[in-house]
Parts: sequence; structure tokens; C-alpha cells
Amino acid sequence: MHRHLPLIALALCMTPAVAAELPPRKAGLWEMRMTLEGQKMPPQLAQHCIDAETDKLMNDMGSGMQKEMCQKHEMTKSGDMLVVDSVCNIGGVNTTTRAEISGNFDSAYTVKVHSKREDSPAAKKIPGPAEMKMTIEAKWAGECKKGQNPGDMIMPGGVKINVRDMQKLQSGQGAAPAAPQKKQ
Repeated sequence: MHRHLPLIALALCMTPAVAAELPPRKAGLWEMRMTLEGQKMPPQLAQHCIDAETDKLMNDMGSGMQKEMCQKHEMTKSGDMLVVDSVCNIGGVNTTTRAEISGNFDSAYTVKVHSKREDSPAAKKIPGPAEMKMTIEAKWAGECKKGQNPGDMIMPGGVKINVRDMQKLQSGQGAAPAAPQKKQ
């Protein structure tokens, strides 16, 4: 499971930010359940406490990463579904991804992701399967819990990080934040 934690963190952080054109999510606490198809791993649960500013910050971070890594990034609307097709260079390996987003951003949405790495010598060094299917089910759970601040993300295993700290690291501002805290 530990080899999947970076992937899980990246997926949970970036999924709402698949494209800058997505509508903003309702402020409050969002509970997210991520399932990797064909993996011997239980569904991973996370929470995001957001307000309009931190939701936009997550989208902006995802959009910035997408611009740096992806040579193709197209979003289309198909009925009630948003479809995002991309080809990105992740760790020196081209990865083709299709994300299908359904639902709404006020109460619940689902993201189905199908991703496949190219077959190359560099890709063979990356742990895990070359092809991945993941489903993220997100639902609005109400107001953020006492002690949670906008931008707080409680990741699988109870690790708590804030999107503002991630943004500082991405932009090179200041020192690295303190080690993520386990949820009390």
C-alpha cells in the first residue's frame, strides 16, 4: 500500500482540479472515497475542508502542474458528463489519461479515471501497474469539523496537510512546512 501513497495523494489533490474550467465546489467538508480497480488495497478515504479561496487554489495548482507536464489537455462536455483527455509526461514517462466527471459540485460527484503509461525502459522502473483504473466518489458532508481550517486535507492514514503549504512548496516560497501531522 505504501508505494501507492504518492499516487493517492496526487490523485486526491488533483482530481477536483482536472481542469481550471470546472465549476467550484460548495464550501465545507468533502469526503472522498478512492478505489483502485484490480488492486489488493481497500478503498482510501480522505477529507477536504474547503472555502472558495482554497478550492480555487487547488484548481490553480492543478492547472499549473498540467501546463508544465501535459502536451495534451482537452475537456469536452458529453451530456451531463465532463470528459478530460490528456497526455502528460510524469517522471519522464508519457501517460495517457481519460477522466469522466459526473454529478455536481454542490452535493456529490464521481470521477472515473483510466490511465496508461507508455511502454519504455523508464516506465519499467516505476513501481505499480502500467495501467490503472480509479474511481473517486466525493460527497459534501456539511460544515468543516471543529479544528479544521479551509485547505486542510486529511489523507489516508490520518495524515493532515494544508493546500497552502503545498502551494508554498510548489512556488518555492519559504521553507518546507513541518512534517504532516497525524489526525488526533
